[in-house]
Amino acid sequence: MTERPHHKPLTPGDRFFEAIEGGSDPALVAEAADRAAQLIVRGARGPEQAEIGERLTHLAETEGIETIAELWSRAAADSLAGCLWRLFLLRQWVYADPAGVARQFEAGRLHAPVAGAVAGVADPPGPEELKTMVDHVLRGIAMSEFVDVLFRAAAFARVVATGRAALDVPAEEASRMQTLADQLESAARLELDHSLA
Repeated sequence: MTERPHHKPLTPGDRFFEAIEGGSDPALVAEAADRAAQLIVRGARGPEQAEIGERLTHLAETEGIETIAELWSRAAADSLAGCLWRLFLLRQWVYADPAGVARQFEAGRLHAPVAGAVAGVADPPGPEELKTMVDHVLRGIAMSEFVDVLFRAAAFARVVATGRAALDVPAEEASRMQTLADQLESAARLELDHSLA
């Protein structure tokens, strides 16, 4: 198997994608990862998709969603797989530093109140409230319109980016969060036009 730069090599979950496509060709693995993203967001269609859906569920239960998410890490921001990767990163970050995120969000919503309202975070936005919000947003992938998920996540990232700037967090960190917000909002607009694939 070819090692991928900048990421750890794929582990047991990679066999799932090899089984789907019959090999570990990076292009075929990427195609399988895209199909997995389609299943998560759009649902299964037809008997083959249902079988892949079962494998995907089994993989998530036995190996963890991280295995699948790792495959999405190289996907373009304007793709379903790229959107899921960015949403996964956002959730991981909130869970890794909920107190820091709460502080940044609180600082940002003073300067971006409309985005704060769209994000739908409880008032006051404590660490547990932020965990609840990010989980609620991600549950929306399966329960509601994906466009709403993207707009809420973009609004949340925009408030945090604004908060980072207000708190004198290094400019690079604020810029990365702003880029994430822009990417999610752009993808939401594509989803509105039915052109996000």
